[in-house]
Amino acid sequence: MTGTQLAHLVVTLITVAANAGIAAADLAGARFVLANSAQVGVPRSWLPRLATLKLAGAAGLLLGLLDASLRPLGAAAACGLALLYLGALAFHLRARVLHNLAFPGFYFATAVASSALTVSS
Repeated sequence: MTGTQLAHLVVTLITVAANAGIAAADLAGARFVLANSAQVGVPRSWLPRLATLKLAGAAGLLLGLLDASLRPLGAAAACGLALLYLGALAFHLRARVLHNLAFPGFYFATAVASSALTVSS
């Protein structure tokens, strides 16, 4: 396994786990999710849909990792997650909620890194 392949494996697994975890928090209505959503102006009714998108992205990344013929699905899933978190960053900036900008920034960075590594490996 080359260094790029190892990086692809590790980064993608981190991205999958992080998105599955935050989707579970969204679905459970975790206190921190509800508070953050209210601060940035995301209606509570959006949370199940956002969680579904996060889970779909995580599943697509995992399938692309497990089966080389599904690598384009993994790349598409990573791009979709990157766009989702770009939207989250925009909501934070629009609402001027900067104290926790690192959280959507982290998810965005892992999605972008997964996308780049999926394409390059």
